Amino acid sequence: MKQTLTSTDYKFPGQVSVYKGKVREVYQLEKDILVMIATDRLSAFDVVMPKGIPFKGQILNQIATKMMNATKDIVPNWLLATPDPNVAVGHACEPFKVEMVIRGYLSGHAAREYKAGKRILCGVAMPEGMKENDAFPEPIITPATKAEQGDHDEDISREAILQRGIVSEEDYKQLEEYTRALFKRGTEIAAERGLILVDTKYEFGKAKDGRILLIDEIHTPDSSRYFYADGYEERQAKGEPQKQLSKEFVRQWLISHNFQGLEGQTLPEMPDDYIETVSERYIELYEKITGETFVKSDVSDIQERIRKNVLNYLRH
Repeated sequence: MKQTLTSTDYKFPGQVSVYKGKVREVYQLEKDILVMIATDRLSAFDVVMPKGIPFKGQILNQIATKMMNATKDIVPNWLLATPDPNVAVGHACEPFKVEMVIRGYLSGHAAREYKAGKRILCGVAMPEGMKENDAFPEPIITPATKAEQGDHDEDISREAILQRGIVSEEDYKQLEEYTRALFKRGTEIAAERGLILVDTKYEFGKAKDGRILLIDEIHTPDSSRYFYADGYEERQAKGEPQKQLSKEFVRQWLISHNFQGLEGQTLPEMPDDYIETVSERYIELYEKITGETFVKSDVSDIQERIRKNVLNYLRH
């Protein structure tokens, strides 16, 4: 197996703190600078898999960077530079404690809830008579509260967010506007590549100057679901599953091995050859989403490569 990046332990100059999420590790430096490292860890059902996926961190970081650059004219974001294939550097923000999930289609979690008979998701009504993977009349925003590592993100309604004072009404209106604008742009970018952006999530934070900025990743396979546009209508008409590019195939593999992150379930071990296919799927996704050939970075010593590149950036 190729070398993968599953954890880091750096001491950068001016380092104030470090936060380790499910996939990313965030180093906060003085002067409100963040160094965000995308590891090769894979998380599904809010559980981190024991083995890393070769090149996954690089893929996520590079897609997110391209998408940040392709949307910064409509929504300001935190990004300053990408000094290494796995690293993004940007402005430190106070993150909002909600993920802005937006869905154009009845898929994934929404479809599972719908199948269970629910017609209201996060306070939003879903029409009767829909089939899995049908398009909603218009995209719906279904926020989730941000969970600590090991906990599950929870669905929450706009009303509950405002009632509990998680986000002020003024800020929340801005988050909704930004979410719809980003989803519209993401949908257009996907369409150019023969893809459908099915659903995605955005995270936002407040910078020191009070501006609301888009943070974290955007339009990556970890935060989004994509279908192939070609054959979508035919597959829907026949009631066939859609051909998709997302992490869903990993979730389906886990479900087939009796794991959904529920209590008492044992995490199945992914064999090396399956991990290799997951890596290939991520590369395929990168190339499909960006329309560019994926160039594998040197992974002979990832830790040292990152250290050198980040120090080099911070010196200038």
